[in-house]
Amino acid sequence: MSIADWTEADLGVPGHVLTVVRAPSAVLSTPSPLVDPASPEVVQLAADLVATMRVSPGCVGLAACQVGVAAHLFAVDVSSHPKTRTSHGTFVLCNAEVVEATRKEKGREGCMSVPDLTGDVKRATRLTVRGLLPGSGEELVVETDAFEARALQHEIDHCGGFLFLDRVAGAHAIFPRQTYQ
Repeated sequence: MSIADWTEADLGVPGHVLTVVRAPSAVLSTPSPLVDPASPEVVQLAADLVATMRVSPGCVGLAACQVGVAAHLFAVDVSSHPKTRTSHGTFVLCNAEVVEATRKEKGREGCMSVPDLTGDVKRATRLTVRGLLPGSGEELVVETDAFEARALQHEIDHCGGFLFLDRVAGAHAIFPRQTYQ
């Protein structure tokens, strides 16, 4: 199966919208343990992450720690973001790791767990990630670039206990979030 063939319907359970935790919650700064992707709890959490991401305006990714659960999985969907070049649609990965990362560029990031700030973060623009699908446990390799690569690195950082604020060059690279009425 390719990542583009996967849908949240493959999980077989409905997702529930969960509350997003905010910094400085300890779960956000603690590395999340690896998970069993076939576990019913992980499958339910995967569905919940997708449901929560879908009702959150502008959200392109959500890690388990952001809903208060220390577990190494996240959901991503950059398909409707204007900066997207490559998109694999909606997907959830367990125990994901970066296999290859090249061509670093600075870009602005925000986070639902740090709602009032954005920051300039240097990240790879070409990326290969390996992870497991929730439910089947099938190993997938995702090759992507540009904005989707940035989103994947951001979510993998969450699983490692890092916020984008940990990756900025300094206070000069942190900004108040713009709000548009």
